Amino acid sequence: MARTIAKDHDQKRDQILKNAAKVFATEGYDRASMSMLARECGISKANIYHYYDSKDALLFDILETYLRELRDAICGLSLDGLGPDDRLRGVVAVTLQAYQGADHEHQVQIGSMSALPEDQQKLLRGYQRDMVVFVSDIVAALDPDTFAPDSNKLRSATMSVFGMLNWYYMWNSGAGSDAREDYAELVSNLILGGVKTL
Repeated sequence: MARTIAKDHDQKRDQILKNAAKVFATEGYDRASMSMLARECGISKANIYHYYDSKDALLFDILETYLRELRDAICGLSLDGLGPDDRLRGVVAVTLQAYQGADHEHQVQIGSMSALPEDQQKLLRGYQRDMVVFVSDIVAALDPDTFAPDSNKLRSATMSVFGMLNWYYMWNSGAGSDAREDYAELVSNLILGGVKTL
């Protein structure tokens, strides 16, 4: 008879992902062990193996869950009826809010994604690419005459948006929603003002 799934299976899985992301981010993926991860999660080593058969599987699930949900939050943003400036403001604000509470996952993405097999990295890079394309289309619409003929300039402007947002994650990771809204406004104004000078 097949083993039934506990009612709180998804909740426990989410808790394991959050705690494991913290361990991978603070201790390093290479140094982390399943025993260390189980201890941080407050469960037995046998119990963590009930959910994940290896730390590789756990690493992939952390990043797949994080990047898929981030991609869905950003690319799922409803921009209907908004002009180019408000589209940029909307996506910048949503991205900063989506980063909130995901500091460890973000660090794991930067530092440990290369430990995964190439096919898994390809899937994760696809989520990243979806976000870049979505934001790039918004940036391109700010000044089609400048960006349409110059893909390098468009890419530079797009990645500058992500660079500013990631800077905030690096240096103001504990910031609350209000501070993030203020910084989102600053980033949007910098981009909008800068585009006018190109």
